[in-house]
Amino acid sequence: MTDEPIRVLLADDQPLLLASFATLIAATAGMCVAGTARTGTEAVALARAARADVVLMDIRMPELDGLAATRLITADEDLAGVRVLILTTFEIDEYVFAALRSGASGFLGKSAEPAELLHAIRVVHRGDALLTPAATRSLIARYLARPERSGEIPAHRLTGLTEREREVLTLVASGLSNSDIAAHLTLSPHTVKTHINRTMMKLGAHDRAQLVVLAYESGLIRPGGAG
Repeated sequence: MTDEPIRVLLADDQPLLLASFATLIAATAGMCVAGTARTGTEAVALARAARADVVLMDIRMPELDGLAATRLITADEDLAGVRVLILTTFEIDEYVFAALRSGASGFLGKSAEPAELLHAIRVVHRGDALLTPAATRSLIARYLARPERSGEIPAHRLTGLTEREREVLTLVASGLSNSDIAAHLTLSPHTVKTHINRTMMKLGAHDRAQLVVLAYESGLIRPGGAG
């Protein structure tokens, strides 16, 4: 199983970017290009047909944008193992919060170095969320400050969590890594991971990224600190 390369699907409407990403991934040990798509519609179809592990998804594409394509992929039970990494022109992008709510596992600026992109693919492939803590908190703070926002979840959604799980969720949403949380709570990293997995299961979260969103939407944590 460890010998299987990470199958990466590339979705972007700019041919030069597609070609450069494809060249980079094809030349990287442990990865291969599962396909390339110029529209969101093609990305969804190829995710199903090409057995992709990770989709590098541009937001702005014709026919079906990257957000809608991400929602279709993450809502498909047959594609439960597919992770979506959103590529943005700006790391702080008004669409990124919607992307995380749609089930994306993280986001990365298109200006990232090749090594950063390859690292991001590996991170989301192993089931972790790629979140720059400061950027994510700033992004969610901007979203929560908008009067027209909708879709928040009620606080009682969290009543099924234990006190420890709520504590761990707060620290996850604050941008701490598992090792940071373990040190803060004097727990083993394995125990922290178990708490996070149980919390994800109880809340129906796709991954760590959605836990951050849920923590903010429920009011458990607010911009600038815990709620």
